[in-house]
Amino acid sequence: MNHFCTITTASHLYKVYALAESLKEQDAGFLLNVLIVDEAATTFQFENCRFFTLQDIKKCQSAAQIIHKYGNDKDKLRWSLKPVFMKHLLGQAGVDSVIYLDNDLFFYSDYRFLFDLLKEHSFLLTPHFYRNDPKTGQNWLEANFRLGLYNAGFVGANKSAAKTLQWWADCCLYRCEKNSFRGLFDDQKYLDIVPVMEKTAHIVRHKGCNVAGWNTAICKREIVDHRVKIDGRFDIVFIHFNETTIREIIAGSDAILFNYYSAYIEALRKHKERLEKEDVFFERQVIEQMKLGLWKIITELGI
Repeated sequence: MNHFCTITTASHLYKVYALAESLKEQDAGFLLNVLIVDEAATTFQFENCRFFTLQDIKKCQSAAQIIHKYGNDKDKLRWSLKPVFMKHLLGQAGVDSVIYLDNDLFFYSDYRFLFDLLKEHSFLLTPHFYRNDPKTGQNWLEANFRLGLYNAGFVGANKSAAKTLQWWADCCLYRCEKNSFRGLFDDQKYLDIVPVMEKTAHIVRHKGCNVAGWNTAICKREIVDHRVKIDGRFDIVFIHFNETTIREIIAGSDAILFNYYSAYIEALRKHKERLEKEDVFFERQVIEQMKLGLWKIITELGI
């Protein structure tokens, strides 16, 4: 059994369900552990998912402290609880490794090699692959240092990484904030230190992992044998559909991913009731842009 985990508010459970469906399309031998930070998990059920509440992890001192400090800020609470939840799961029988996923990820090809990596490596990280040319796009170069080298939307760990997960939790308890003067970016910037601390940490250089709007230049999208490949050789394993990625696809800057985006949106539509209840301006904008703006992209692509 391969164990994934994610942390969400109840209002974003439709994304969790879409994520779970995308995982099942690749392999049914998984469990997605879902920590809901604002509702009773017993009211939710979904195939291949197991639900947790804050009460389930509150016995851990770090969890209790983080909940006390960030309880009124759901974003900081979710971000800071990542290492705590991962460590909690790794403490359970039969869980040798776990991969944390943001709930706006969506999978398109076999992910099992990631768990194979965790048999040999204590920690998995995916680089942002921001542009890094000091002659052009200097803002992207500096983003590596402002935002972090690795994306905190995907983190893998096995049991031997327990001390590093505790360290990460302690860091988040210390400060979870965007502060470029202090060299901080929420929970994410701390990950820069992990490869120094963990001798067997592994940087996942498969460029089909964590495809996103911020890595269009370094992770080039190409058509090879009628399929989208990254750098001409990597299959897309999963895409990170955050605001930047969706904006780039809708604007046509990353239009080659349109079909992948369509599959993601259709998965969200399967949970229409939850989607309609969502009261986030950005989500409403996405749907309106789909209705009003995607015909132009379809025409340009000749789809």
